[in-house]
Amino acid sequence: MTETLRRKISSSPVARWTVLALVSLTMLTGYIITDIMAPLKTMLEQQNGWNSAEYGIFTSGYGLFNIFLVMLIIGGIILDKIGPRFTGLLAVVLMIIGTAVKYWAISSDFGSGVVSLTLFGKQLFALKSQVFFATFGFAIFGVGIEMIGITATKIVVKWFTGHSLALAMGLNVAAGRIGTAISTGFALPVAKYFGNPYQPLLLCLLALCIGLMAYLVFVMMDARADKERAIERSALPESSASEEEKFRIADIWSIFRLRGFWYITLLCLLFYSAVFPFLKYATELMIMKFGVSSAWAGSILSLIPIGNMIMTPIFGSIYDHKGRGATIMMIGALLLVFVHLLFAVPALNAAWMAVVLMLLLGAAFSLVPSAMWASVPKIISFNKLGTAYSLIFYIQNIGLSGVPLLIGFVLDRYCRRGEIMVDGVMTTNYDYTIPMLIFALFGIMSVVFAWLLKKEDARKGYGLEKPNIES
Repeated sequence: MTETLRRKISSSPVARWTVLALVSLTMLTGYIITDIMAPLKTMLEQQNGWNSAEYGIFTSGYGLFNIFLVMLIIGGIILDKIGPRFTGLLAVVLMIIGTAVKYWAISSDFGSGVVSLTLFGKQLFALKSQVFFATFGFAIFGVGIEMIGITATKIVVKWFTGHSLALAMGLNVAAGRIGTAISTGFALPVAKYFGNPYQPLLLCLLALCIGLMAYLVFVMMDARADKERAIERSALPESSASEEEKFRIADIWSIFRLRGFWYITLLCLLFYSAVFPFLKYATELMIMKFGVSSAWAGSILSLIPIGNMIMTPIFGSIYDHKGRGATIMMIGALLLVFVHLLFAVPALNAAWMAVVLMLLLGAAFSLVPSAMWASVPKIISFNKLGTAYSLIFYIQNIGLSGVPLLIGFVLDRYCRRGEIMVDGVMTTNYDYTIPMLIFALFGIMSVVFAWLLKKEDARKGYGLEKPNIES
């Protein structure tokens, strides 16, 4: 009886799924904030005097510290060196601090204040004070949310290897999409109710506190599970007990040498660069091209994360039982190209077409992540997994930061076409044809790397086309 109780956490399926639920809840509360300002772009321009270029700078701030201060890679090394309990708590604290700074900035009146940086007599940048501090807060938050992302992924691998790994990964991804659906669905109505674009951020801070409490429960469960595993190892004969190989900084080079790592990383970079930056502008696209109201635009946008919630776990389960991970990624990338090319056709501007394309985009956005994240452990050993995920996320952040900046510049420079009335206020009208072609190009390149990954799997035998569940 004592032995049964002692093994309850480490061997219990209920404990496994409880851990997934707790960590996914923390992810959900973070992802609510990631896209909370996307439906409010027009309101920021109307009330706070921002333009598309400034909004692009703000959204690019998400990866500022992760890229230029390599904070994400440092987070991955911390994860492999210290473990997920400390790393996850640090991540949640950073998310709370970053959101608080962003709320303070957007809710404050800085007047005509400007923050600038001059080096050797040359001005490097000059931003409105509000834009600067909002971007700074978003950059801090970006470190936290990316760190919790790699931490949650390694936790899932730790608890679900040999079981329904891709399904668990898919559910974890779906939790993030639920957060996105909540933000895209409720941000604009809440902002309109209170009459400002910053009130939704205050509610997000409260949600993050709930996420922190959920993670603290996970910390206690994981600590107990590790203690049980240590007891089990100590009871084995010395020749049978094997300690996990510790991570060394030199292991980073061994990761870089893997061609499969680079194929899946570049696929991730290009695919996500065609999705998340698109979401930053999709609400305005719905209004400008398809003529829907601002309220309905957010509802149409929420179809993507809602579809992810349903389809990602389904595709993940298919991968667990049937395999074909590389093929699933290739199909998803092809579907992404098809959707963005149709978005780029000026004549396709009926509201029902926007709904259909969003549903198809949701399917593409379910196919690739459902197989991609569960495929990385087949290429990289567990002791290096946190660092490998952090490197993938780091390179992904280059796209997530640079592409919104590119799209904002293109819109301001090449896509203005007069003004349009939105919610009773005259606003700049934009033609989104060129931005959608840019997104389609990213999609085409992601297809190429999905194909190369499939070829590399056939050559190296990673097992990407094989089921995850051990018979």
